[in-house]
Amino acid sequence: MTNNKSVWESEEVAKAFLENERGAIPGNDIQLAIILKAIQQWYDKPKTIMDLGCGNGIIGKYLLASYPGSKGIFIDISDAMLESAGKNLEQFPDTEIIKGDLSSAGWLEAIDKNKPVDVVVSGFAIHHLTDHRKKELYSEIYEILSPGGIFLNLDHVDSSSPEVENLFEQYYIDHLHKFQLNYDPKVKREDVEKIYLERPDKDEDKPVMVDIQCDWLRDIGFKDVDCFFKLFVVALFGGRKV
Repeated sequence: MTNNKSVWESEEVAKAFLENERGAIPGNDIQLAIILKAIQQWYDKPKTIMDLGCGNGIIGKYLLASYPGSKGIFIDISDAMLESAGKNLEQFPDTEIIKGDLSSAGWLEAIDKNKPVDVVVSGFAIHHLTDHRKKELYSEIYEILSPGGIFLNLDHVDSSSPEVENLFEQYYIDHLHKFQLNYDPKVKREDVEKIYLERPDKDEDKPVMVDIQCDWLRDIGFKDVDCFFKLFVVALFGGRKV
């Protein structure tokens, strides 16, 4: 029997990401600032904010702190990720943490009572899906958004060439090594690089050029679609439902 489970359901992989990689992603602060700025531009006071594929809840937590009184909905497939999000969100009483698998439309059943949603954000959760499933998911997100609702996706996108991908990998490994030195001054860069390049989730990566994905969003009906931030192959893109 074929095992179709994502490696992200593995506690080992999830914890490795939370402990060793999430804090090392280049440009974290500016990414969050741009997400907030885009929402402020288009939506006065969102009542509901959904963090889709939330990981430790870093994006949704930032937005809830910026919009006191908003309800937060946090969805992920990984128990370890959801546990971490729960701990990070203890100061926000109006939050709901839900286990959901984005690889099929089944995740919609778990959030049915929370529809419609004013803001949907996602961070590094969608690039693992096939192109066909990405398009389906973007349509599902569009349908659950309230009029004027915003979708912003921060994700790993495809590079224009293998050279650009390699440039990003080396840049990211430098950041990852520097991050890990805070906890282990003896850690070697070559060891960090080996672990990163051989990570078990690498085979699940299916990134798509950001311009192509923006066209998908336009075809679905999203307006004001654009790429708001790009650093090598890390991009923030999205639009709104009007």
